[in-house]
Amino acid sequence: MPNGYVALTFDDGPTPATLPALLDRLRAAGARATFFNQGKHSEANPGLVRAQQRAGMWIGNHTDTHPHLPEIGDAAFQEILGTQQTLHRITGERPSLFRPPYGETSDQVRADEARLDLLEVLWTVDSRDWAGATTDDIVAAARTLQPGMGSQVTPVGRGADPPPELAGRVPCSGVPGGRRSGTRSCG
Repeated sequence: MPNGYVALTFDDGPTPATLPALLDRLRAAGARATFFNQGKHSEANPGLVRAQQRAGMWIGNHTDTHPHLPEIGDAAFQEILGTQQTLHRITGERPSLFRPPYGETSDQVRADEARLDLLEVLWTVDSRDWAGATTDDIVAAARTLQPGMGSQVTPVGRGADPPPELAGRVPCSGVPGGRRSGTRSCG
């Protein structure tokens, strides 16, 4: 991702409680996001995965059951492969992006990703939503992005139910002439 862009990412879904409103807010804000979906949630909610796709969002792999990949050895490959197959079956496309749960990776996990031609995506700023951060806290975390940080990835909503109001509130502060997800100018 080029400098001057902020990637909005959402992990652990899709879930029906918030995704429809979140997609509406993203569209209204003229923003795109990457949804790192779990296989088990995608199997349970294939219509939501298709809704992400129809809305022009990027869909990435976040394993089937959200395990600590470096701790499960050879089973890590099956976690990643299973979700690749699930998302391909639902969307007709193979994801090219992968986010390891908890950001935990290892040489073996990276080798598994390479076998599946996946690009590992971590983050620059942690929104701490998983620790109970409020929407205001998450927006404040996004404001800590600075010019020159390179690929600036802010996982806003790494819980299964991110608040939809985040879509229009995550700033590109400190990113002169920047863009959110490469689609909407924030400068």
